[in-house]
Amino acid sequence: MKKFGLIGHPLGHSFSKQYYTKKFKELGLVDYQYELYPISRLSEFPLLLRNQPDLCGLNVTIPHKIGILYYLDWISPEAKMVNAVNCIKIINKNPLDDLFSGECSLEPIRLKGFNTDVFGFEESLKPLLKKQHNKALILGNGGAARAVMYVLKKLDIDYQVVSRKATHSQLSYGDLSDAIIQKHPLIINTTPVGTYPDVHKHLDLPFHRIGERHLLYDLIYNPQETEFLKRGRENGATVKNGQEMLELQAEKNWEIWQS
Repeated sequence: MKKFGLIGHPLGHSFSKQYYTKKFKELGLVDYQYELYPISRLSEFPLLLRNQPDLCGLNVTIPHKIGILYYLDWISPEAKMVNAVNCIKIINKNPLDDLFSGECSLEPIRLKGFNTDVFGFEESLKPLLKKQHNKALILGNGGAARAVMYVLKKLDIDYQVVSRKATHSQLSYGDLSDAIIQKHPLIINTTPVGTYPDVHKHLDLPFHRIGERHLLYDLIYNPQETEFLKRGRENGATVKNGQEMLELQAEKNWEIWQS
């Protein structure tokens, strides 16, 4: 049996479990399984690995994309730049390989960390970009936001982070004036606000200043149209949810696990 799974808390409805279960069935991989592993504290992670010796790969979601770095043996250059990981490849170590490589760890496995959010977000965003989308607001400052920041830098798009509390490097939601909204025609929600079942919740934004020049992107995929996207669409904005991003990063995860 080869097992894969998702760690985070809370997990609730999982795109990943449905996606990979369907993929395994289509590929005829009867000995492959994808499960949810809700852990609220990362201190539970080593026990999970010991209790699930068949694990070959994991996805990482809120709130562990940053903290998980502490447990990894190797981190991809891109994940280092982002300083967040959402994909782990678990490799069973060969004692002879360890002997010749000079490693002296007694752990039976090696954990490699990657960030496939970067790939998924970039490839799903680029077809929507127009000339005016040269300034962005990033709502939230967690692990997913770091992937978004990395991509925007790569695409030469200036951005401003918005969170609950203002600091020297970020705005608060209360700081979002009409002028700031108009100056930033690309707005990206990286927070979980509006996720099922709390579908009627939304961030406090001056939606009346959002218009046809705006592109609103929400990393949330459930529901398909969050209140954030709905209000933007009703004001003429182009909107995009996180479904395609998830599908793209899921395929990249699979490529990593099979390599």
